Amino acid sequence: MVSMAPERQTRWWDARPRLLVLLTASIALGFAIGVPLVPHSPVEMVVFDVVLLNAAPLVASLLCLRAARRVPQERLIWWGAAAASVLNVVGSLVYALAVAPLPEQPFPSVADVFWLASYPALCVVALALLRSRVPRLQLSIWLDGLVGALGVTAVAATLFITPAITAPHLDALATAANLAYPVADVLLLALLGAVPAVLGARIDGVVAVLCVILASKLVGDVLVAAAQAGDGYEPGGPIDLMWMANAVLTAAAAAAARPRRYSWASPAAGPGWHALGVPLVCTVAALAVLALEWGDGRLGVGEVCALACVLASLARSTLTFQELRSLHEVRRQAATDHLTGLPNRRALETEMDVLVGDGRRVALIVLDLDGFKAVNDGLGHHAGDDLLRRLGDRLRPALRPGDLLFRLGGDEFAVLLPGATGEAADECARRMHDLVCRPVELDGVQVRVGASLGIATAPDQATTVDDLLRCADRAMYTAKSARGGVRWFSPADGADVMRGRDAGDPDRGLAFCPRVTADGRVVAVVALLAERRTERWRAADLGALDDAGEAVAGWWPTSQVPVQLSVSASDLALRRLPDRVAAALLRAGLPATAVLLRLDRSALSAAPEEIPVLLAGLRSRGIPTVVETYGSGAVALARLRDLPADGIVLDPAVAADVVTDARSALVVGHTVALARALGSTVHADSVDVHTDATLARLGCQVLRTAGDPLPADDLERWLRQRDGSPPGVAVH
Repeated sequence: MVSMAPERQTRWWDARPRLLVLLTASIALGFAIGVPLVPHSPVEMVVFDVVLLNAAPLVASLLCLRAARRVPQERLIWWGAAAASVLNVVGSLVYALAVAPLPEQPFPSVADVFWLASYPALCVVALALLRSRVPRLQLSIWLDGLVGALGVTAVAATLFITPAITAPHLDALATAANLAYPVADVLLLALLGAVPAVLGARIDGVVAVLCVILASKLVGDVLVAAAQAGDGYEPGGPIDLMWMANAVLTAAAAAAARPRRYSWASPAAGPGWHALGVPLVCTVAALAVLALEWGDGRLGVGEVCALACVLASLARSTLTFQELRSLHEVRRQAATDHLTGLPNRRALETEMDVLVGDGRRVALIVLDLDGFKAVNDGLGHHAGDDLLRRLGDRLRPALRPGDLLFRLGGDEFAVLLPGATGEAADECARRMHDLVCRPVELDGVQVRVGASLGIATAPDQATTVDDLLRCADRAMYTAKSARGGVRWFSPADGADVMRGRDAGDPDRGLAFCPRVTADGRVVAVVALLAERRTERWRAADLGALDDAGEAVAGWWPTSQVPVQLSVSASDLALRRLPDRVAAALLRAGLPATAVLLRLDRSALSAAPEEIPVLLAGLRSRGIPTVVETYGSGAVALARLRDLPADGIVLDPAVAADVVTDARSALVVGHTVALARALGSTVHADSVDVHTDATLARLGCQVLRTAGDPLPADDLERWLRQRDGSPPGVAVH
């Protein structure tokens, strides 16, 4: 027996929205027929002033309720519109049945209570409409909109509304009621227009329809108020056609409501000159109203709105000062290392931009601690943090007045010496080395760490910020390879740093080695450089990006295989690295997918707080990345969460044990699951046949190197004939 779920019953008015819009328009047309018959007979009054005049907004309110159900994110808007329509209907019925038959009609009457009660509902509509278009509308934008609305209302009330609708025979209460309608209309209309004007945004169809409705209501209310100031208001006349037109517009807008995403200019992106121009003009207008009207002994509506506009403008100015103070503090924190309180890498680059850009003489010292990892592992990270703070304080006395000390990240510091001679820079570096090597007591334990310092100067050794950073960094690594001390940058350590190239063997140049899957598919080509002394190949870093780009441009039209370059700790000295990679690809005429960047462990350890930002910047430009993981367990898995890379390379120590160690297999399985959930793939270097099969079964893409390194031309020929192996090399 097949059971069928009961179908959701649909209300008749929920299924035929177009018919209801046509019904509303027909009612409005029928009402228009009775306009020439004013004054109406008792029967005509029932037909036109009671039935038709109120039937149209009632149908419109039904469509508003339907729209509230159909578009949940705009529910408050349509509920407010329905409530406003119903309140107007109640007011009209009270007026037609209880007020109009009286010999002398009071003003204001009980009907005005219901009509005026519709304005809070309309205010909810306007505010909810603005909030739905700009979900993160800041207080400053609300204040700007309020200043604009109050300024426009002050001018309109002073110059147009008050002179047109005040009369000597109206008492204070009647005058206030007469002014309340058009002033409220102007305030709502101005608020609805001021916020998008401040943002510089183009309003959408729903907002435009509401503006038309409010404008039509304003015209109708001004005409009614003028009639009240004259011979009195006669219901059923041409003015009431305004309400019927509004009912038709409301019904049409509600019937057309659909779930959709609206987007106005985001305040966080900066609204431009509109944010200053609109509030400024409206504040000046409010001050002009006060200058013209103040001192006559009466406090009119225009003056009240002008005073409120000035007060809102003062509140906005106070908020602006607070925002500027907060912005200054944010900028200060962005240029400060939170652990040591020293300026950070960003601050260093800013200072170097000025000094190097002006061609001034400057020396840069880069310091890296030796043995810091042992402190972290042995005494804990809190001891390592304490050591960094103490060393930051200890290094300051080694500097001259005007020298600047920075923490670059991890256990790396830098000193910028404007105008320093080579001798002064060398003396400063040696003082720093001596200070760092002195023992430090941490948790009751005497601890010693060493230091490797590299020195480079501009403009004699480098002419750009990036070159100066790379030169000092190379000198520091030279010192580290010699087990610490102070080293000056030497062309022998990297003669082609100025050209942005790596110091490989010029006779052998770049070579390339394919990386293939188990079925022989080439997924990338690793760029390699020969080390001059050892004659061994090593992965080329970003210094070889331009040469690698030229090589890829040769095979890319026929074989779209990316080149893999390594990103090491020294490459992190490059400023705006994602932009530089994208620019190099653009120069070579290649897409972003033509290069694959592999971040090694040294990069991840050197600047762990900067790597996620770097990866996000590369991903936003479409440049694929893979990162090398290290270790296992919860720490390694937690690191993956914060690394928005396209691929993850397993730690070889973990991958090699998946066959013999069940825990390693479990770690790999969890890593693969987490990586997939984060949108990444997991790669593993080939180990052996059994291990590769296990890794593949766990979800890893196992890659192996296909043969010996090849020059670009030979590789291009091999890629065109990929069904074979590299010349003289078997793929296995």
